[in-house]
Amino acid sequence: MTMHSAFKLAGAGLAIGVAGCSGDPNCTSEPRSAWMSEAEMKKRVADQGYEVKEFKISGACYEIYGWDRDGRKVEVYFNPVNGTVFKSEVD
Repeated sequence: MTMHSAFKLAGAGLAIGVAGCSGDPNCTSEPRSAWMSEAEMKKRVADQGYEVKEFKISGACYEIYGWDRDGRKVEVYFNPVNGTVFKSEVD
């Protein structure tokens, strides 16, 4: 195998690896018709002690940016069907 061929194969593998990564987590495979309403999710989030700066849909998740009950900055992904935390990042 020539060096040029080796680089082509390595590049193809990298491209496949990157294409397989998704920026948004997949919190559920349920259709949107099974999701709780945004208003209900916002209430649950507040009941859990989060202060929301931004609420949005990311992929198959509800996502918030804000603060937890201890005042720490957070980014949290929630399962939109049952409201559980799927992924949480604390600054």
